[in-house]
Amino acid sequence: MTYGGADRVLEQILACFPDADLFSLVDFLPVNQRGFVLDKPAKTSFFQHLPFARRAFRKYFSLMALAVEQFDLSSYDLVISSSHSVAKGVITGPDQVHICYCHSPMRYVWDLQHQYLRETELDKGVIGWFARWMLHRARMWDLRTANGVDEFIANSHFIARRIWKTYRRDATIIYPPVDIGSLAMKQDKDDFYLTVSRLVPYKKINLIVEAFGKMPDKKLVVIGDGAPFKSIKAAAKKNVAMLGFQSSEVVQDYLRRARGFVFAAEEDFGICVVEAQACGTPVIAFGKGGVLESVRDLSAKEPTGLFFKEQTPEAIIDAVRLFEIENKRFDAGACRRNAQRFSRERFRSEFRGFCERAMARSRAEVKNAIDSDSFSEVTAPVSRV
Repeated sequence: MTYGGADRVLEQILACFPDADLFSLVDFLPVNQRGFVLDKPAKTSFFQHLPFARRAFRKYFSLMALAVEQFDLSSYDLVISSSHSVAKGVITGPDQVHICYCHSPMRYVWDLQHQYLRETELDKGVIGWFARWMLHRARMWDLRTANGVDEFIANSHFIARRIWKTYRRDATIIYPPVDIGSLAMKQDKDDFYLTVSRLVPYKKINLIVEAFGKMPDKKLVVIGDGAPFKSIKAAAKKNVAMLGFQSSEVVQDYLRRARGFVFAAEEDFGICVVEAQACGTPVIAFGKGGVLESVRDLSAKEPTGLFFKEQTPEAIIDAVRLFEIENKRFDAGACRRNAQRFSRERFRSEFRGFCERAMARSRAEVKNAIDSDSFSEVTAPVSRV
């Protein structure tokens, strides 16, 4: 299991509401990895019992909307969905408050549809037209279910803009939690660059590897695994070390020692970018998405990184060269201080406060509605006289 950003958000939401019940489409977490859900059993959907659900439940995409609508949440005053696909589609009533922490509207359904179809080779022939029809249906469902959410929380201003573009709904920004306390800072750096990521197409690890292949005097370490691992490793030059999946302890060690952290994805937020800064390591990142909010570039008094404008090897090469020219401006302490803006304690305080205010507003609205109805019933006969 990969302990990703959505899992960290869920962990801290449960820390705010430890008595909450947990619902999930599927739950195949082993016993020794359930700590982040407080060892809670999840109430699952019929997906849990479908053939091959453990290994390939995403193949049942067309049934996900149906599955999430079957959860009976009618006995709860507050419903919190942590959603990057269908979780916000749960059904709630007029006297319930539904707060959605939205990691993103479904990327592959909305603005990244064409990229998704190309990368999965579903953009041609009969299968391609069927995939487009399915995504069209998903868009209609996704837009309809946005009306069932009372309050949206976005994990960045970038995602808040995507929520507005998709649903025409405002969202409050509460940045994801990062365990800053578990990450130690190192002032003196070793002579290598680092990237840590799942090897999936949109992360653009292949571009980083290609760029460093053209800079033989610079070393790159790549940590992460995925389907393209063998092809990327085959194309890597001698100055690039592909380490595959590594434990969190190994990852943290490399984060502390790296001269710079290279990030080429257009990401919603990018927790690994904050983790690198927490270790005192400055960042070289593609200048789009959530990183614009978590990294302070060369225009800042205390920069913690810099951006490149295009997802190309040439742009990465130019950025690395500029990074080395400006290297003395990057201070490990400044990187650490910037990262502390995204602590877990800050997340819990902001999230709990948001939920309390949302519940108070709901109670006030219900009271006002009842008072208004009672007043109209009493005065109506008088007005007729």
